[in-house]
Amino acid sequence: MKDFTQLADLAAERLGGRVLEANDEFFAPKENLLRESNPVFLEGKYTTRGKWMDGWETRRRRTPGYDWCILRLGLPGIIRGITVDTSFFTGNYPERFSLEGCDLGERHPHSSEKSRLRSEKATWVQIFPETPLKGDSRNLFAAENGHRFTHLRLKIYPDGGVARLRVHGEAVPGNGVLLRTEINLIAVENGGSVVVSSDQFYGAPRNLLMPYRARNMGDGWETKRRRGPGHDWVILKLGVPGTIHRVEVDTTHFKGNYPDSCALQAASAKNSAIDSLNASSLSWEEVLPNAKLKANHRHVFTKIQDAGIATHVRFQIFPDGGVSRLRVFGRAHLPADRAKSLERFNRLPRQRALRALLDCCGSRKWAQQIAARRPFAGESELFETADKTWSALAREDWLEAFLHHPPIGEKRAKAKQSATASRWSAKEQSASQKAAPEMLETLAAQNRAYAEKFGYVFLICATGKSSDEILNALRQRLPNDPDTELHVAAEEQRKITRLRLEKLLEL
Repeated sequence: MKDFTQLADLAAERLGGRVLEANDEFFAPKENLLRESNPVFLEGKYTTRGKWMDGWETRRRRTPGYDWCILRLGLPGIIRGITVDTSFFTGNYPERFSLEGCDLGERHPHSSEKSRLRSEKATWVQIFPETPLKGDSRNLFAAENGHRFTHLRLKIYPDGGVARLRVHGEAVPGNGVLLRTEINLIAVENGGSVVVSSDQFYGAPRNLLMPYRARNMGDGWETKRRRGPGHDWVILKLGVPGTIHRVEVDTTHFKGNYPDSCALQAASAKNSAIDSLNASSLSWEEVLPNAKLKANHRHVFTKIQDAGIATHVRFQIFPDGGVSRLRVFGRAHLPADRAKSLERFNRLPRQRALRALLDCCGSRKWAQQIAARRPFAGESELFETADKTWSALAREDWLEAFLHHPPIGEKRAKAKQSATASRWSAKEQSASQKAAPEMLETLAAQNRAYAEKFGYVFLICATGKSSDEILNALRQRLPNDPDTELHVAAEEQRKITRLRLEKLLEL
């Protein structure tokens, strides 16, 4: 699972996050919750109301209930995880917390934000139920809710103090921003994020994506001193697919430790969910060839090569060093048919929707539950619901889905497939189908050994994988115990389902 703390803090003050309201802040003000600095403790410091604390702290509650505060995210988006930091709150931290979110849409200059939050039209969605907290600790919680939120409501039970709240996730901007002639495709406010990097010893690569100027060297991406061959790199996901027109590389504050040169490559992963394991296998196209860099300087490169519509970029620095900001300007590519396809899917009669969903995943229970959850407000909600529903299914439901996949190198599955599902299967296995006869024989033999041991077909998300890669994965997984392998196969089915749902939206 991706480390959500590597994602941007959507509630950060420098991104526009604000605490709007709290029912109580007797001992320490609500604004402290979003302070950028780490919390501190000052021995012997008191105010007229009591001990000075670096956080939000309410008075001791003498009646039933809870305390709460409402905050506005600096960047509306999808929350992947939060940190509830109770540092230095020992005998006065809350026993439990809960978190809710709502999406108010775009800001209205002529209406009160607080009144809109209090109105019945503001729909609050539970992100975390009442959850225990530890005192004097950084409490980390991964989030599974795939909704876009603009505001959050934090509740603490029954009272007490919280030092900081960090809300890590991916920004989801409005379409009005993405339709502009030119945007920074990797900017955090446009949904850009870090996939993986070679090193981040001194500074996190997410700093590259921030909209504000770097304050110092610690506010950029900096790697350790390389003592061997090679170079450092970071792979970034564009907030939206687009064509790249110019690139800015800012080495502000890096003087004796800036990289000697840099390069940028781009790739399109239209039908793949890219993570740290498969990012390096993308087909990378050169955008910016190796270019010399200067210390403490903002470099603008306009003579770049056309790499087509990209979804990811790989930024390389030679051999190591630090960069404050990277900006990749271009035109967003927003296919209108995807949104229309989702609308059509939402309106499909139930039986037709079930048939379409069974092409994506052969579990009838999964298809029934997804069809029942319609309408979906957006692609992200559909994808998140699909993943969560699949994970909650029973073993027999997983095995039912596996039956709809032919063995690698073959065309027929045990369960009958529709023409669409058969075509998708063939395309997913196209690389392995072109293998030499000897390789196909080896794959067939290993497939038989796998089926004899586990009782179902060897399942792998084969899109873009060579026959050698598939065979290596098969051999690595054969020694697994049955329970471990079932969950590995289920994760591969989840990836396949995701790719097919995207194809469904492209029909």
